[in-house]
Amino acid sequence: MSKKHLLLYILLTCMVLPTLGGDLKNRYPRSVLEKHLIKPGTFEPVPRASDPYWQKNVPKAMRDSYIRVGETYLGKPWQAMRLDLFKEFKANGNRTNYENVCFEKRRQLSCLAMAEIIEGKGRFMNDIVKGLQSMLEETWWGIPAHYSTDHPVRNDQTVDLFNAETANLMVWIRYMLRDQLNKKAPKLCDQIRDEVKRRVLQPVLKENYWWKRAGNNWNPWICSNWLNCVMFCETDRKLQLDAVEQIIGCLDTFMDSYPADGGCDEGPGYWNRAAASLYDALYILRVSTGGFIDLSNDQKLKNMGSFIYKTYIGGGQSVNFADNHGNNTANQADVIYTFGMYINDATMRGFARSLWKGDNKAGDEFRKRGNFTTLGREMIFLSMVDRFEREKAIEPNNPDNWLPNLQIMTARDQHLFLAMKGGHNDESHNHNDVGSFIVYGDNRPVLIDPSVGSYTAATFGNNRYAIWTMQSGYHNLPQINGVDQHEGKDYKARNVIYKPGVLTMDIAGAYPADAAVKSWVRQTQLVRGQYIEIKEDYELKKYVRPTKIMLLTTTRPKIKGGKITLGNYEIQFNKKEMNASFENISDKLDRSLQNLWGKEMYRIVLTIKGKRTKGTITYKIVRR
Repeated sequence: MSKKHLLLYILLTCMVLPTLGGDLKNRYPRSVLEKHLIKPGTFEPVPRASDPYWQKNVPKAMRDSYIRVGETYLGKPWQAMRLDLFKEFKANGNRTNYENVCFEKRRQLSCLAMAEIIEGKGRFMNDIVKGLQSMLEETWWGIPAHYSTDHPVRNDQTVDLFNAETANLMVWIRYMLRDQLNKKAPKLCDQIRDEVKRRVLQPVLKENYWWKRAGNNWNPWICSNWLNCVMFCETDRKLQLDAVEQIIGCLDTFMDSYPADGGCDEGPGYWNRAAASLYDALYILRVSTGGFIDLSNDQKLKNMGSFIYKTYIGGGQSVNFADNHGNNTANQADVIYTFGMYINDATMRGFARSLWKGDNKAGDEFRKRGNFTTLGREMIFLSMVDRFEREKAIEPNNPDNWLPNLQIMTARDQHLFLAMKGGHNDESHNHNDVGSFIVYGDNRPVLIDPSVGSYTAATFGNNRYAIWTMQSGYHNLPQINGVDQHEGKDYKARNVIYKPGVLTMDIAGAYPADAAVKSWVRQTQLVRGQYIEIKEDYELKKYVRPTKIMLLTTTRPKIKGGKITLGNYEIQFNKKEMNASFENISDKLDRSLQNLWGKEMYRIVLTIKGKRTKGTITYKIVRR
């Protein structure tokens, strides 16, 4: 590390840190930015590729891995973004065909750039130049699901997630490889700067996009990319200040919308682009103000960071409520570590180290991060790699976690893991799943939340809840009088009571009137060293049709008497109270879900016998 960057690092990690006493806009107004924000053209967050840091400080096995992955792209053609694929979204709702090409192209450019930065011999520069030029030829950098018409036009540069993210990739390459690019293609750096201004910096400053006022991942995800573009490419001091002032206001809105417990209602998979993107922006603000803007002691931010390990199951898997796109946390090690460094969370740092696959897998993990790899994050991570290498790997195994605002409990013992959620049915990326729970045994799924399949036009349209993965009937929940839960903020848990290892709530309020339910008090409890017990204490207004308790699993059930065997675990129930059967729902799994769970999924159906309108049902999950 150069002397300049070493001094900056010491300043940022050793200074006395403030706690947040007011909102961001009031704490860091325009006058503060004018005094502390560095001037245009002086932003240097990490050493450039020409600095020997990358060959001297990054371990050889890591360097070799990044280079090996980059070599797989040498000489590979650059794909044009086809209009027919773009048009598919409006024509038939398909968004994956275009996105797959778009994301792989950006992954290709990221991996080539990383290999060149790490090796520093110029071998990858011809491909990088061609890739950058190909990107500049694209009409728009976003995806069709975020565009108003079925084809992009030059004068409509809507700033969406991936327009901003592509711009961020471009400006980081321009910064890191400036000297090399100037030798190969002298005007290319200026072209990138001008296109980033036209496609992102100008429209985003002018337009009052909805996401600027949003409490979901769009806000910090775009703002973190926008901020990098400002600091790397904006040459006008007034416009630089205007942009950063707006960004701080947007981040303020996002933080205000977050619950005090730091819970991400979009799930751990979206934490990567919610709380972690907020951190990305805050880190850049700290660097670009010489440490003046610093939220590293803010308790809410600390809670937002710790969410990622509070919802961790084990073996690289996390709780996956809502549109979580799976349960794998392992490919987030880079940002988990740097976020943990920012807020001085030792558990977070040790967690990141435990997720690391080994230095010789660094390039492979880099290639798999997110929709496409985020070069800037990796550069910041590698700027701290010496500390990371010394970190002790510690997998978090907190016996109990409770997020009171989000109403999520986790509990574990040596073999069993239980998570349950309350909340309401209008959360971000919502599924109708109030009161649902999941069970893992020895880090293997026993009872699951199905997650979400590939996104289509219907996923965020009027027919969202016609999709089976969104319905309570395909979560671990009762179907009361034949009726599933309803979407909406008014459909929520009531009388939620938590004790370590035990969560109790009345979920009747999550069902519409035709369910004819007065109360349905569900209690889940981990009796450590023994079993998980679920108690359903219910009262119906009337009997309409049989009530069924649905349970999802990826293991083909074997039913005998009052036991349902699921591999090394079994569900024990009173056969006098309920009949057990199961349905093979494997044909519902698209490729995305198959990649997550395999090719099999089953729905266990426990049907309550008789026409009683009041009763208590108890069943257990036990290790065999």
